[in-house]
Amino acid sequence: MWNRTAAIGMRLSVMSFLEYAVWGAYLCSMGGYLASVGLGGEIRWFYCVQGVVALFMPALVGAVADRWMEGRSLLSLLHVLSGGLMMAMCCYGMRSPVSFPVLWVLYALSVVCFLPTIALSNAVSFAVLGLEGRDIRSSFPPIRVWGTVGFVVSMWVVDLAGWQLSSLQFGLGGLLGLVLAAYALTLPRCSLGKERRQTGALYIKGKMLTFLLFSILVGFCLHVSNAYASPFLLSFGLSHANLLISLSQVSEALCLLLIPLCFRRWGIKAMVLIALTAWALRFALFATGSVWLFALSMLVYGVAFDFFNVCGSMYVAEQAGERNGGRMQGLFMLATSGAGASLGMLAAGSVVNHWTVNEGGVQAAAEGTWGWAAIWLVFALYAVVVAVAFALLFRA
Repeated sequence: MWNRTAAIGMRLSVMSFLEYAVWGAYLCSMGGYLASVGLGGEIRWFYCVQGVVALFMPALVGAVADRWMEGRSLLSLLHVLSGGLMMAMCCYGMRSPVSFPVLWVLYALSVVCFLPTIALSNAVSFAVLGLEGRDIRSSFPPIRVWGTVGFVVSMWVVDLAGWQLSSLQFGLGGLLGLVLAAYALTLPRCSLGKERRQTGALYIKGKMLTFLLFSILVGFCLHVSNAYASPFLLSFGLSHANLLISLSQVSEALCLLLIPLCFRRWGIKAMVLIALTAWALRFALFATGSVWLFALSMLVYGVAFDFFNVCGSMYVAEQAGERNGGRMQGLFMLATSGAGASLGMLAAGSVVNHWTVNEGGVQAAAEGTWGWAAIWLVFALYAVVVAVAFALLFRA
């Protein structure tokens, strides 16, 4: 029994490693690459498309997985498509000049296929753990931590290979996606919906509805630093921005190990409030302009991200039950990385473009303004306001 349990955990950990390694290849360095090819003012549209896609694709894919198609097969198909599109984006990005419409369309199509796999991989893990009679709260975080390891490894490869300002970062993401497409077919068979033919509507009310609405507001914070941390750090002359940013993921990995104890003891409301406080602190530390405090901001990221995203995913799984697991994971992704991230990136992009200018491929503070300090303080204040509202309105 122990050997079987360990083997299942290891196989799901490999899936998690590859899933997030794909994302880590470009998510945090894409902003620097775009600025380097003269598209600094368009960064928000690349990150915003992730939110727009998340408005419909994860829920749609979750419904398909719940009712008609086996989870591992759907996961494999989506990675084949997204991996191929990423490879095409890599090849196109090697030419000069780079056209914004062409690059954006290739990226948007790849995101249409890739983004749903994040929620789908979570749902597959939850389903397999359920079949094994494992407790999600204690079993999932050690598996999910390998996703963070994969994200960090990809970031280091991109940085040390000198690909931060190259389209080869997309090639790495595409290659890893194709590897995962093959690996997914080796995972155990699992039904993500207990009754595959169930087609009834999914009703959401009460505290679950409130939680999803606040997930949209918290989602505003998610991609802000992913999109702008790289060009921000490059404006300080930090050539290895990815290595510094990767401290965020190291922190995330360590925080994942705390989740089983903290979640069980404090519950979802306290975890979300701690996460929002951490987001506010992260942005405020960026505003100081101190490289040493930048490093501290990276360490705070683990609490900000994990205590909301991972705990939120587990909370949604518990509230949804087995029958609607795929659809509810899709809705959670829709709220955070969909509506929240898309609206947040549009607003954040306007704030950044107002206080910065693109100079020589770097987003620099506009003359006569506060520049980056004002930008990060605006984001910090937003996180504080959301935290206060959540404390007053959410009843766990």
